[in-house]
Amino acid sequence: MRTPYFLIDEKLLVKNLEILQSVSKETGCKILLAQKAFSMFSTYPLISKYLDGTTASGIYEARLGCEKFGKETHVFSPAYREDEFDELLTYVNHMVFNSSKQVKRFAQRAKNSGVSVGLRVNPQCSTQEGHEIYDPCAAGSRLGCTLEQLDEDIMPLLDGLHFHTLCEQNSDALEITAKSFEEKFGKYLPQMKWLNFGGGHHITRDDYDIERLKRVINYFQNKYGLQVYLEPGEAVVLNAGFLKTSVLETVHNGMDIAILDASAACHMPDVIEMPYRPPLMTSGEPSEKKYTYRLGGPTCLAGDVIGDYSFDEPLKGGDVLTFMDMALYTMVKTNTFNGMKLPDIVYRKSDGEEVLIKSFGYEDFKNRLS
Repeated sequence: MRTPYFLIDEKLLVKNLEILQSVSKETGCKILLAQKAFSMFSTYPLISKYLDGTTASGIYEARLGCEKFGKETHVFSPAYREDEFDELLTYVNHMVFNSSKQVKRFAQRAKNSGVSVGLRVNPQCSTQEGHEIYDPCAAGSRLGCTLEQLDEDIMPLLDGLHFHTLCEQNSDALEITAKSFEEKFGKYLPQMKWLNFGGGHHITRDDYDIERLKRVINYFQNKYGLQVYLEPGEAVVLNAGFLKTSVLETVHNGMDIAILDASAACHMPDVIEMPYRPPLMTSGEPSEKKYTYRLGGPTCLAGDVIGDYSFDEPLKGGDVLTFMDMALYTMVKTNTFNGMKLPDIVYRKSDGEEVLIKSFGYEDFKNRLS
């Protein structure tokens, strides 16, 4: 197939789903797919066999989850739009608000439509280091209502509370956050039907402490008699996707440089945003192997650089490289800057057959413009 393309592996996806389902079965919690990380809806019939629904951050994600996944559809927004609100209510079962003001403005309409209403709170307990862009508890965060800002007059309107503070973290960070949350907001839990722990739980990572996660879930469910929700995104597809790319040319400017047909800026923006160096199959750290190259994309952006990697053999035009862990926050973030073609999407079924799910072209670029 023509590179670049994303490849999703069914066996690896199912492996993650089975782990998540085991947590759900053993604790009684409900686990939702956070579509903001992965919304390849052709896989929803499979994922829906294991998970309880989807979460959305806006009206289009909510509609996609409702139409293609079914089961429960949850939505959170820092602020809802009046001109979309009534339509949004037709798609969702749960709606989480970000402030007391938003609850007062919209919650009764949601409840009148049979939608369960919650409030996202900010426990002001940061457990992250070095990634403030992904830390909802960072100073000045717009995400979540602090205890100081909570208007207790809204409590009769609420069915649940929601906190989301983690990013690619283990259950020790959840335990710390949950303790801080309970200290601040625990007095309201006896009147709640559910509690959502949000996302950022790396449950399917090899070193993740699942037993600790179960203890935290069981503690809240048993003590307060409520339903716990988790909404992981990355954990659903962790290590289940790849990005295949070809070397277009090699140049030298103080070091060897390989120009690929995949772009960090267009095809894996988190490489620049986070930033991070994505894993690359059969490569090593710089200078670990004999030949070190800086890998960059084909755009005119000087900073369109993926990272420095080393190889056993020199790279040459036509070599195919495989980036790993490329299902999450890639397809949902791709863009057509510089008129770059979006990578095709390929699905490897459990029997090994690879199927082209979607191919993109000029019209996808043109139709975003006017």
